[in-house]
Parts: sequence; C-alpha cells; structure tokens
Amino acid sequence: MNITIRRVYLYLTSLIGLILVLIGTTQLVNLALKTWVFTKADDNFYAGCPIPAVVPNSTSTKETLDRAYENCDKNEYAAEQRSARRQNDASNSIAFIIVGAPVWLYHWKKVKNEQDV
Repeated sequence: MNITIRRVYLYLTSLIGLILVLIGTTQLVNLALKTWVFTKADDNFYAGCPIPAVVPNSTSTKETLDRAYENCDKNEYAAEQRSARRQNDASNSIAFIIVGAPVWLYHWKKVKNEQDV
C-alpha cells in the first residue's frame, strides 16, 4: 500500500464527512426520542418564566404581576421555548447531514476509484 498525501487527504476528509453525518443523525434521533417517546426529558431546561419589570406604587403593578404569573402557570412560555429549541436542534442536525453526506460520498468514491486502479 502506497501512502501518499492525496490518499491521506481523501481518507481524512471522508472520515470528517462521515462524522458529520453521524453527529447529525444522532441529534435527529435524540430529538425524535425527546419529542415522541420521552416527552418530559427536556422539561427541566424550561423551568423559568420571565416576570415583567413593574414601576413601584403603580396602579397596575398587582394586575401586571398576576397576569405574568398566570401566563407562567399556563406554561405558555415554556412551551414556546421548547418549540424554539427543538426547531433549532432540528435545523442544526439537518445541516450536519446536508454538509457531511456529500463530502463523505464524494471523497469515499475517490478512495474506491483509486483502489480499483
């Protein structure tokens, strides 16, 4: 086996592409499991609710705080944050796969063609 810089480059680039595909696929499987199987898996990440700043001695202070706590109890904020996080995770995972798959396939075909010659 003749070790050349070109061959090392092709193998390393193929490995990097494959790793990108594996990371993206793993993240998508993780996201799917959290969404449909383990639905409470990421609830602890969204525990806090933002409370609006109020002016002391204001007439609407109590109503504003009551409304904020009511919204927090409804978990609207947590659900919104969870949805945004899942969309972010999905887009990152798909990007890893879209970039990694062509890199891996192209360079791996080059490696196979060089072995045939």
